[in-house]
Amino acid sequence: MYVGRFVVVGPGLGAYRVSSRSFPNRHVTAREDALTVGPTPDAPETDNPYIAYNCVRAAGNDDSLAVVGNGSHVDPIAEKLDLGYPPRDALVTALFALDYEKDDYDTPRIAGVVDDDEAYIGTVRSDALHVERVIEPTLVATYEKDDPEPYPLTADTADAAAREVYDADFEHTVCAAAAEVDGSTVETAYYNG
Repeated sequence: MYVGRFVVVGPGLGAYRVSSRSFPNRHVTAREDALTVGPTPDAPETDNPYIAYNCVRAAGNDDSLAVVGNGSHVDPIAEKLDLGYPPRDALVTALFALDYEKDDYDTPRIAGVVDDDEAYIGTVRSDALHVERVIEPTLVATYEKDDPEPYPLTADTADAAAREVYDADFEHTVCAAAAEVDGSTVETAYYNG
Protein backbone atom coordinates (compact mmCIF):
# COMPACT_ATOMS: atom_id res chain seq x y z
CA MET A 1 0.00 0.00 0.00
CA TYR A 2 1.23 3.49 -0.83
CA VAL A 3 0.52 5.96 1.99
CA GLY A 4 3.01 8.64 0.97
CA ARG A 5 4.88 10.41 3.72
CA PHE A 6 3.96 9.60 7.31
CA VAL A 7 4.68 10.48 10.92
CA VAL A 8 4.41 8.29 14.00
CA VAL A 9 4.43 9.95 17.41
CA GLY A 10 3.96 8.80 20.97
CA PRO A 11 5.25 9.91 24.35
CA GLY A 12 9.03 10.26 24.14
CA LEU A 13 9.43 9.28 20.49
CA GLY A 14 8.56 10.63 17.06
CA ALA A 15 9.47 9.40 13.59
CA TYR A 16 8.97 10.51 10.00
CA ARG A 17 9.35 8.66 6.71
CA VAL A 18 9.55 9.93 3.18
CA SER A 19 7.83 7.61 0.73
CA SER A 20 7.61 8.93 -2.81
CA ARG A 21 6.76 7.81 -6.31
CA SER A 22 7.58 11.19 -7.90
CA PHE A 23 10.77 12.32 -6.10
CA PRO A 24 12.69 9.28 -4.82
CA ASN A 25 16.13 10.92 -5.08
CA ARG A 26 16.12 12.47 -1.61
CA HIS A 27 17.88 11.87 1.66
CA VAL A 28 18.04 13.20 5.20
CA THR A 29 21.03 15.22 6.36
CA ALA A 30 21.87 16.61 9.78
CA ARG A 31 22.21 20.35 10.17
CA GLU A 32 23.07 22.31 13.29
CA ASP A 33 19.48 22.56 14.55
CA ALA A 34 17.46 20.15 12.39
CA LEU A 35 17.27 17.06 10.23
CA THR A 36 16.55 18.12 6.66
CA VAL A 37 15.07 16.27 3.70
CA GLY A 38 16.61 17.33 0.41
CA PRO A 39 17.62 16.09 -3.02
CA THR A 40 20.55 13.73 -3.42
CA PRO A 41 23.47 14.97 -5.55
CA ASP A 42 22.23 12.90 -8.51
CA ALA A 43 18.60 14.11 -8.30
CA PRO A 44 17.16 15.80 -11.37
CA GLU A 45 16.65 19.54 -10.97
CA THR A 46 13.15 20.62 -10.04
CA ASP A 47 11.38 23.78 -8.98
CA ASN A 48 8.96 21.82 -6.76
CA PRO A 49 8.83 23.72 -3.43
CA TYR A 50 7.71 20.65 -1.47
CA ILE A 51 10.73 18.33 -1.77
CA ALA A 52 13.22 20.04 0.58
CA TYR A 53 12.43 20.99 4.19
CA ASN A 54 13.30 20.43 7.83
CA CYS A 55 11.58 17.23 8.97
CA VAL A 56 12.78 17.05 12.60
CA ARG A 57 13.61 19.90 14.98
CA ALA A 58 14.18 20.27 18.70
CA ALA A 59 11.96 23.01 20.10
CA GLY A 60 10.59 24.66 23.21
CA ASN A 61 12.14 27.10 25.64
CA ASP A 62 14.83 24.58 26.60
CA ASP A 63 14.79 22.40 23.45
CA SER A 64 12.95 19.67 25.38
CA LEU A 65 10.34 19.00 22.67
CA ALA A 66 10.65 17.53 19.19
CA VAL A 67 8.69 18.39 16.06
CA VAL A 68 8.38 15.95 13.15
CA GLY A 69 6.59 16.63 9.88
CA ASN A 70 6.44 16.52 6.11
CA GLY A 71 7.17 20.10 5.10
CA SER A 72 7.87 23.75 5.71
CA HIS A 73 5.35 23.86 8.56
CA VAL A 74 7.87 22.11 10.87
CA ASP A 75 9.74 25.41 11.33
CA PRO A 76 6.74 27.58 12.37
CA ILE A 77 5.55 24.84 14.74
CA ALA A 78 8.99 24.83 16.38
CA GLU A 79 9.03 28.64 16.50
CA LYS A 80 5.64 28.72 18.24
CA LEU A 81 6.89 26.17 20.78
CA ASP A 82 9.99 28.32 21.33
CA LEU A 83 7.64 31.22 22.16
CA GLY A 84 5.90 29.11 24.81
CA TYR A 85 2.81 27.97 22.90
CA PRO A 86 1.36 24.66 24.12
CA PRO A 87 1.95 21.83 21.60
CA ARG A 88 -1.70 21.64 20.52
CA ASP A 89 -1.84 25.37 19.84
CA ALA A 90 1.48 25.38 17.97
CA LEU A 91 0.24 22.60 15.68
CA VAL A 92 -3.17 24.19 15.08
CA THR A 93 -1.72 27.65 14.41
CA ALA A 94 0.90 26.52 11.88
CA LEU A 95 -1.25 23.93 10.12
CA PHE A 96 -4.17 26.35 9.81
CA ALA A 97 -1.93 29.16 8.54
CA LEU A 98 -0.10 27.09 5.90
CA ASP A 99 -3.03 24.81 4.97
CA TYR A 100 -2.61 21.69 2.80
CA GLU A 101 -0.05 21.69 -0.01
CA LYS A 102 -1.36 23.25 -3.21
CA ASP A 103 0.04 20.56 -5.50
CA ASP A 104 -1.72 18.25 -7.98
CA TYR A 105 -2.80 15.95 -5.12
CA ASP A 106 -3.85 18.49 -2.45
CA THR A 107 -1.28 16.74 -0.24
CA PRO A 108 -2.07 17.03 3.46
CA ARG A 109 0.44 18.52 5.85
CA ILE A 110 1.17 16.15 8.74
CA ALA A 111 3.11 16.80 11.93
CA GLY A 112 3.66 15.77 15.51
CA VAL A 113 5.05 17.28 18.68
CA VAL A 114 6.73 14.96 21.17
CA ASP A 115 7.35 15.52 24.87
CA ASP A 116 8.82 12.90 27.18
CA ASP A 117 5.40 11.99 28.61
CA GLU A 118 2.90 13.01 25.90
CA ALA A 119 2.58 13.69 22.19
CA TYR A 120 0.30 15.51 19.78
CA ILE A 121 -0.39 14.63 16.17
CA GLY A 122 -2.01 16.77 13.51
CA THR A 123 -2.98 17.00 9.89
CA VAL A 124 -4.54 19.58 7.63
CA ARG A 125 -6.24 18.27 4.52
CA SER A 126 -8.39 19.98 1.92
CA ASP A 127 -11.45 18.99 3.96
CA ALA A 128 -10.31 19.10 7.60
CA LEU A 129 -7.89 20.24 10.27
CA HIS A 130 -7.34 17.63 12.97
CA VAL A 131 -5.06 17.82 16.02
CA GLU A 132 -5.17 15.49 19.01
CA ARG A 133 -3.19 14.44 22.07
CA VAL A 134 -2.02 10.82 21.93
CA ILE A 135 -0.77 8.50 24.64
CA GLU A 136 0.35 5.62 22.41
CA PRO A 137 2.26 5.53 19.11
CA THR A 138 -0.04 7.00 16.47
CA LEU A 139 0.39 7.30 12.70
CA VAL A 140 -0.94 9.80 10.20
CA ALA A 141 0.01 9.73 6.52
CA THR A 142 -0.52 11.94 3.52
CA TYR A 143 -2.58 9.35 1.63
CA GLU A 144 -4.86 6.43 2.56
CA LYS A 145 -4.18 6.82 6.31
CA ASP A 146 -4.82 10.55 6.66
CA ASP A 147 -6.75 10.18 9.93
CA PRO A 148 -4.60 9.43 13.01
CA GLU A 149 -4.61 5.75 14.00
CA PRO A 150 -2.67 3.58 16.48
CA TYR A 151 0.60 2.20 15.13
CA PRO A 152 2.65 -0.68 16.60
CA LEU A 153 5.99 1.16 16.96
CA THR A 154 8.28 -0.97 19.13
CA ALA A 155 11.44 1.19 19.00
CA ASP A 156 12.64 2.98 22.12
CA THR A 157 15.46 5.10 20.66
CA ALA A 158 15.69 7.57 17.79
CA ASP A 159 18.05 5.27 15.86
CA ALA A 160 15.71 2.31 16.20
CA ALA A 161 12.63 4.39 15.34
CA ALA A 162 14.18 5.77 12.15
CA ARG A 163 15.09 2.27 11.03
CA GLU A 164 11.72 0.81 12.04
CA VAL A 165 9.64 3.32 10.07
CA TYR A 166 12.06 3.05 7.14
CA ASP A 167 11.38 -0.71 7.10
CA ALA A 168 7.60 -0.34 7.57
CA ASP A 169 5.50 -2.31 5.12
CA PHE A 170 4.44 0.62 2.93
CA GLU A 171 5.56 1.18 -0.67
CA HIS A 172 8.21 3.50 -2.15
CA THR A 173 10.51 4.01 0.85
CA VAL A 174 13.01 6.85 0.44
CA CYS A 175 14.44 7.84 3.86
CA ALA A 176 13.48 8.26 7.53
CA ALA A 177 14.24 10.40 10.56
CA ALA A 178 13.34 10.30 14.25
CA ALA A 179 13.64 12.08 17.58
CA GLU A 180 13.76 10.72 21.11
CA VAL A 181 12.77 13.03 23.96
CA ASP A 182 14.06 12.14 27.42
CA GLY A 183 13.47 14.82 30.03
CA SER A 184 15.26 17.90 28.78
CA THR A 185 17.19 16.32 25.91
CA VAL A 186 16.29 15.54 22.32
CA GLU A 187 18.31 12.94 20.42
CA THR A 188 17.83 12.67 16.66
CA ALA A 189 18.71 10.06 14.09
CA TYR A 190 18.14 9.32 10.44
CA TYR A 191 18.39 6.41 8.05
CA ASN A 192 18.84 6.75 4.29
CA GLY A 193 18.95 3.06 3.42
